[in-house]
Amino acid sequence: MAPRKFFVGGNWKCNGTGDDVKKIVTFLNEAEVPSEDAVEVVVSPPFVFLQQAKGLLRPDFAVAAQNCWVRKGGAFTGEISAEMLVNLQVPWVILGHSERRALLNESNDFVADKVAYALAQGLKVIACIGETLEQREAGTTMEVVSAQTKAIAEKISDWTNFLLAYEPVWAIGTGKVASPAQAQEVHDGLRKWLHANVGPAVAESTRIIYGGSVNGANCKQLAAQPDLDGFLVGGASLKPEFVDIIKSATVKSSSA
Repeated sequence: MAPRKFFVGGNWKCNGTGDDVKKIVTFLNEAEVPSEDAVEVVVSPPFVFLQQAKGLLRPDFAVAAQNCWVRKGGAFTGEISAEMLVNLQVPWVILGHSERRALLNESNDFVADKVAYALAQGLKVIACIGETLEQREAGTTMEVVSAQTKAIAEKISDWTNFLLAYEPVWAIGTGKVASPAQAQEVHDGLRKWLHANVGPAVAESTRIIYGGSVNGANCKQLAAQPDLDGFLVGGASLKPEFVDIIKSATVKSSSA
């Protein structure tokens, strides 16, 4: 089976102006990074800047929406449907981010329904899972992330356009980061869960990426972990160091 291609996603969250988009895209367009064969790069601006970013961005980088609605559009004020994203030729969407789970009470089942619907419409999905600090300290990390993954696994059958983003909630935007060993332990546990509950082929081919205060200083050590297939980056994706994070893909390709 072909090796899993390293993936680096930049989640801009609710940040920026039109001028900021131009600045960020400019440094990305000018960056020297590994080829598309070595790394897949996707950036996720707020909805209102998706078209602008997509129009300006180099052709080897793609864009992702930060969310979409759970079913076909209609009387759902403020929501964006998967069909709209497809119409705009936005290939990726992030679903189940911990901020939406916590702030908007999105349940495991609701996230799973979103994932299934988005995949059915032809979108590629970055599905986020992760435990809180209280859950980690209670020793229930694998129980929590397995339940989040199980909800999705029960709703989808084709894993081709799906990747899993493990984001420990206690490490998002806090400056704390899971150690390489902590990240590898969870990624390994998730891959074993997929192997046992979905199948060996899905376990081997599904990319599991890490998110949580990833930056230019810690990315290479994290990238070297065998079950870590890339990153979903928050704050650092708005800064030039995002290029260094993309370049950490060479750690993986040199060890392959």
